[in-house]
Amino acid sequence: MAWLMHPQELGEHVACLSTALWELQWHTWRRALGLPSPDPVKPHADDPRFADPVWTDSATWDLVKEWYLAFTHHMQDMLYETPGLSGKERRRAAFWWRKWLNAVAPTNYLLSNPIALRKFIDSRGESLWHGWRNMLADLQAGNVRMTDPGDFKVGENLATTPGAVIFRNRLLEVIHYAPTQPQVHAEPVVIVTPWINKFYVLDLVPKKSMVRYLLDQGLDVYITSWKNPDESMRDVRFDDYLTEGIDAIVQVARDYSGAERVHAVGYCIGGTALATWMAWAARHYGEEAVPVRDWTLFTTLVDFHKPGDIEVFIDEASINHLTGQMAQRGYLDGKDMAASFRLLRSNSLIWHYVVHGWLYGESPAPFDVLFWNMDSTRMPYAMHAWYLRELYLNNRLIQPDALTVAGEPIDLGRISQPLYAVAAEDDHIAPWAQAFNTLHHVAADKRFVLSSSGHILGIINPPVKPPKRRYWVAGAHRTDKPQHWRERAEAHEGSWWEDWMAWLKPRAGALVAARPAHDERHPALADAPGRYVREV
Repeated sequence: MAWLMHPQELGEHVACLSTALWELQWHTWRRALGLPSPDPVKPHADDPRFADPVWTDSATWDLVKEWYLAFTHHMQDMLYETPGLSGKERRRAAFWWRKWLNAVAPTNYLLSNPIALRKFIDSRGESLWHGWRNMLADLQAGNVRMTDPGDFKVGENLATTPGAVIFRNRLLEVIHYAPTQPQVHAEPVVIVTPWINKFYVLDLVPKKSMVRYLLDQGLDVYITSWKNPDESMRDVRFDDYLTEGIDAIVQVARDYSGAERVHAVGYCIGGTALATWMAWAARHYGEEAVPVRDWTLFTTLVDFHKPGDIEVFIDEASINHLTGQMAQRGYLDGKDMAASFRLLRSNSLIWHYVVHGWLYGESPAPFDVLFWNMDSTRMPYAMHAWYLRELYLNNRLIQPDALTVAGEPIDLGRISQPLYAVAAEDDHIAPWAQAFNTLHHVAADKRFVLSSSGHILGIINPPVKPPKRRYWVAGAHRTDKPQHWRERAEAHEGSWWEDWMAWLKPRAGALVAARPAHDERHPALADAPGRYVREV
């Protein structure tokens, strides 16, 4: 209807489309005659579906590819360029059409995928037999598996860093890790992990474990392991996660270490909650008495104006529907949350595994990050309904005193502790430019890092030689724009972890004798990784 109401724009697009279709038809004739012809439409640089040479070398399969890409690209272009609609409406329309276009790609079906047909012939049908078994296993699991759940077990080959649970309440276990150095810095590091999925993303296999790295740097580390909610926790609020979660672990770390202040770290929604707690603490304790020396955020949003592709799920009707479902069950099922995030990148997180598992008959490869990604958690009804409405829909966290949390009005401008913030270049959950906007609402000294890769691998980025990734780093000011900051930021090969340590360790106090994982005043309730992380 919008296009019909703008006939001039429609005519211009039809003219462009006619030219493109003529070029495609000319390419078709030349390939049919066996003549060389460059592809008029090329896959995007990040689209590996047509990387096999058969999609170019074979005229038949080349034409299948070209007509699909031409239809897809022109459909997407028309949706994005629709006149008379808001940017959000265009993005929503383009997103859902893109999901359908991805689903009907010729690579996803046996008879239109030459690689699958070749494997079927070469293996004398064995590939399809294995694919059938993989499909049945996925159906039984209720999910398209990205890795085999039997390859990993928490506490055996994941989350193996020694430590002890020294505190437990209805929302979290506090894990204190055993030192790896004879001396540690006096002031501890407190890590607030997301309660979407589980804490051990920061303690995967030893060579990827951020926790182990921090211990080896002589830091005293405490981490949150959140309870996996069930129906009985339907009324747990965001306020409770602040007071019984973040405030609790800060006080436990202070009490155990004897330090007046800690160094707080928040990841994703854990970072959003930490930012809220920092503003809450500035009112509750007084700005000069906040028990945090400085704080670090990983891929965190506080400004939800443009939260990335997840925006397509955020409107009044969608949230009313979702909260209605949660009200009936008392929680949001973790599989629903995981499915939404996978849908954001359906080609790489869904169809890739359908093609390789069902059509090629390949077993999913062991991958610790994907195992963690599949180990989903539930969300309490009251907390998540408030979070979606007040933060994502109404964006009230950045409005001074617009929210009252745990009895205190929240104003991020009251936070005065130095901030080290990390975002990821290819993050589709917390887009880096939007994560950068956090700095506009905090008056303290700020250092910003942009890491290559995405939401997880941009953070789980240990130093290795030769370096796998790179990062950009510079101080930041409240008036900076993301692109202006990037133009002056220094580029480095390797891991930003080393830059973080150069910033953090001089602030963490003098070296003192290392503290054991537990003591008489704080006996071990369980060995790390604890009990809550094993709940399904």
